[in-house]
Amino acid sequence: MMKITQKTIQVIRYPQRSTWKSIVERPLIEFSSIESQVRSILENVKQYGDHALKKYTLEFDKVEVDDFSVSAYEIEAASHNLPEILKKDIQLAKQNIEKFHVLQKELVKKIETVPGVTCWRKSLPIQRVGLYVPGGSAPLFSTVLMLAVPAKIAGCSEIILCTPPDKSGRVHPAVLYAASITGVTNIFKVGGAQAIAAMTFGTSTIPQVYKIFGPGNQYVTVAKQLATQYGVAIDMPAGPSEVAIFADATAHASFVAADLLSQAEHGIDSQVFLVTTEEILISAVLEQLEKQLSELPRAEIARQALSGSKIVLVHDTYEAIELLNEYAAEHLILASDYAEKLAEKIHTAGSVFLGHFTPESAGDYASGTNHTLPTNAFARSYSGVSLDSFVKKITFQQITPDGIRHLGPSVERMAEAEGLHAHQKAVRYRLEYLAKQFSA
Repeated sequence: MMKITQKTIQVIRYPQRSTWKSIVERPLIEFSSIESQVRSILENVKQYGDHALKKYTLEFDKVEVDDFSVSAYEIEAASHNLPEILKKDIQLAKQNIEKFHVLQKELVKKIETVPGVTCWRKSLPIQRVGLYVPGGSAPLFSTVLMLAVPAKIAGCSEIILCTPPDKSGRVHPAVLYAASITGVTNIFKVGGAQAIAAMTFGTSTIPQVYKIFGPGNQYVTVAKQLATQYGVAIDMPAGPSEVAIFADATAHASFVAADLLSQAEHGIDSQVFLVTTEEILISAVLEQLEKQLSELPRAEIARQALSGSKIVLVHDTYEAIELLNEYAAEHLILASDYAEKLAEKIHTAGSVFLGHFTPESAGDYASGTNHTLPTNAFARSYSGVSLDSFVKKITFQQITPDGIRHLGPSVERMAEAEGLHAHQKAVRYRLEYLAKQFSA
């Protein structure tokens, strides 16, 4: 088996700033080859509904499903089949996620911009949301928690969850248990692009939703992008998961290697990116990677991910932070005794993990922050999922007679200057009415 060396992972020493753009680039994700196939799936589900879902489930998941709805009996059985200790762990994670997200609720704040003119904004829940939870080799019950908990806190009246069935037509009990304790309204055994299509258009079984959340493979990603063309919102653009780590002389090589591997084991396209000021740390981390890989069931997946990853040696901490801001990681770990001070300099990252005892896996499961984060450098312009993701914000204004007298003349003049005379008259008629009332 291939040993982890400096030839396995690209090691870049003291790069010129002119090369940074190429260093931080992710591998190009080419979706055009599957877009027509995914669009065909969407159109077929739109036209044929549940019949198309059954066809695609048999074709892609190799199982015949007569009823996509998960029954109350299946949910109850899942609770009985799950170890009590894991149920307690899931409950702890749920509580921590609730504590963090409930503080994101916004109070209604009214402001009188001029006398008699009052404005405010109110957050209202998106009534019907769809959550997608991938299947595959790892049951992502943590994703259920990360999406359903804030949806429930936001007040979404319908929370629809779609997840693919296994070869026996069942859903993993941990996924069902997490859904049952977080307020998911309905669970459906359907996955892939066809699940996104079902939530986009609705079928006789699965309701249409207004916004779709959750990770997935390239087919799910393209389906979500296409869903926006049909008036359905999505959480954010998605790409392979990634972690960046800054490690200085105070870092522990074993911790750094473990954090790199915890990301690499997600998939062969996962991205890991280590920036360090210490030459000696590079050898120590490579040694730890090889040692720890031998203990991992998903070692081959992690090895392939590492082969597409980078370690960058820089002159100093200032240069490291600048490069990491350029990279805009989904997850950023600051493995330093001075992490809190360094964190003040970070302005592009999905989520930041400070110090030697804050592994990224804590955020993935139970610290309380959300693990649904922008990838592929979208942290430059996108935030991770939060309570805000499940609400829409409506502005209100109310103007009294005194208020329109104060504001009206300015509005009239601006409307007239733009040549919008109906706008101007909407104010003029009111002012004339008030003038008559006053004179009377």
